[in-house]
Amino acid sequence: MEKRLATYAALCSLGLAVFGLALPQVHAAGKLIAIITPSHDNPFFASEAAGAEARAKALGYETLVLVHDDDANKQDQLIDTAISRKAAAIILDNAGADASIAAVEKAKAAGIPSFLIDREINKTGVAVAQIVSNNYQGATLGAQQFLKDMGEKGTYVELVGKESDTNAHIRSKGYHDVLDQIPELKLVEAQSANWSQTEANSKMESILQAHPDIKGVISGNDTMAMGASAALQAAGKGNVIVVGFDGSNDVRDAIKSGKIKATVLQPAYRISQMAVEEADAYLKSGKANQPEKQSIDCVLITPANAGKLDNFQLK
Repeated sequence: MEKRLATYAALCSLGLAVFGLALPQVHAAGKLIAIITPSHDNPFFASEAAGAEARAKALGYETLVLVHDDDANKQDQLIDTAISRKAAAIILDNAGADASIAAVEKAKAAGIPSFLIDREINKTGVAVAQIVSNNYQGATLGAQQFLKDMGEKGTYVELVGKESDTNAHIRSKGYHDVLDQIPELKLVEAQSANWSQTEANSKMESILQAHPDIKGVISGNDTMAMGASAALQAAGKGNVIVVGFDGSNDVRDAIKSGKIKATVLQPAYRISQMAVEEADAYLKSGKANQPEKQSIDCVLITPANAGKLDNFQLK
């Protein structure tokens, strides 16, 4: 019986082809979505992976969750893994705006669409979607709150993210477009801590030796803000104003306890779910249902609304 049904299906397909028609094509991968992010040691990336995995499973997909540790070579190997596993789609928070282009192109050449989250690459038409937080808008929100908390005067330090990450530069520009307008506010040190809590802690200890009387620290992400805050607390300078960017639970708790003044929520969990939903629509229809470049606005988090924040979502 099964053999006869298979023969019948083949004949139907042949008949449609003769008349210039074709049966809908199901991707050879079937139901596997690969989710590739930086290390889950950073709760932001852990939240991305969790959001994408939960949505993919709810939509009936199997998942392959991988970590590239911000290493472009490792990312390239993981893309090879996704290709060899015949993934239907790839959800990717990439390892560098330029360094990731070839990997995404390789996936596309293998017939696997990529949906980028959090970080863009410096090329369009390769990924199906690039869904990111509006980093500039978020940075101006954070800078305005920092300015308010600083009383529009005093010396401050900026901790910058990874140099190869476009988001680090966009956030820094957003901060400076607000803060550089205030003559009584003085930047005394700006250093990259590469998104790392440990590195930020170490950098902050060194900065305090050179500038023991700083009034504030504005950070490119929450992980660095936590490292800076710990160094300040250890040095007996818990009154120094600290503002972060991301919306992590750790910083939420620090805001509630008064150790950090504010952060900016970028909705990582929801963005990763959007990427999966768009991948699902693309796999079913064969075309994108949204523009490639998509920017999602951020939300300022202060003591007033910190209690509503959980895992990069406002409840």
